[in-house]
Amino acid sequence: MARDFAWIRPEPWGIHVVPADTWIDPARPVPHALVTHGHADHARGGHGVTVATPETLAIMDLRYNTREGATPVAYGESIDLKGGVRATYVPAGHVLGSAQILLEHAGERVVVTGDYKRRPDPTCPPFEVTPCDIFVTEATFGLPLFTHPPIADEMAKLLGRLAAHPDRCVLVGAYALGKAQRVIAELRAAGHREPIYLHGALERMCRLYEEFGVDLGELRLVSGATKDDMRGRVVMCPPSALNDRWSRRLPEPITAMASGWMRVRQRARQRNVELPLVISDHADWGELTRTVEEVDPRETWITHGREEALLRWHQLHQRKARALALVGYEDEDD
Repeated sequence: MARDFAWIRPEPWGIHVVPADTWIDPARPVPHALVTHGHADHARGGHGVTVATPETLAIMDLRYNTREGATPVAYGESIDLKGGVRATYVPAGHVLGSAQILLEHAGERVVVTGDYKRRPDPTCPPFEVTPCDIFVTEATFGLPLFTHPPIADEMAKLLGRLAAHPDRCVLVGAYALGKAQRVIAELRAAGHREPIYLHGALERMCRLYEEFGVDLGELRLVSGATKDDMRGRVVMCPPSALNDRWSRRLPEPITAMASGWMRVRQRARQRNVELPLVISDHADWGELTRTVEEVDPRETWITHGREEALLRWHQLHQRKARALALVGYEDEDD
């Protein structure tokens, strides 16, 4: 019997699970929302009920003051929604608390991934391949030119530049949720045990990660340090502070940026980045296509990024796919 999946409907403001009268990552307030992770283009305040992992709910409370109506769901836990729909949260490997949402109804399975990556990350559980009928995938780096290098190579570049200039510091711009904590954790994994200095805007999120058991080592605030304290050190800041007046207090900073977009040289030049670090919390082109092959859905729905190339790949491989026209999705400072 043909399947039309009329019970799940992509609409401009999000994905509507019709029998349950719930929305996934809606871009405006709704009575009942299932949220994949805490980035602002997927999570927001104002919902009546917000269902997410405990980590994502803590992040949303910190960023958007969304404590009321928060309903925690652990990885692997299933909840029954209205209309005979069951939802299960599965690790997405994107940032702390990020989840794919498996929806089951009338014998059909739909996986909404939110954002995801396939590389190991010491700050969150790895992505789990979940077979389904419809697979909703992001396409942030959905072009063949995007192949992310091993993160160990990027850490070696950073530490090598630091060792070559002991009288300066390396100032790393990194997104406040996920990227900053991953860079710090990867530096620790690479053997860097020195104190790492933080812009004040990163402190609360780093402390929240530590509350959930992520070891980030010794962190100090720039506001309490002298230039001599920070010579030969790594300093972390939001991307917006890289060339800000704030950075003048640092000892001749070597500006770096941790982002998958650093693969594009023009982006590095636009930000006056001296040391581009190609570090992404999203899947690259090869990982996107490999994931589709491993999940092997009847149909792929593509959103959040470079949809045309991934659509074309599906056509060439005789796979059914469509692009979704959802609003409110942004690149982030990945």
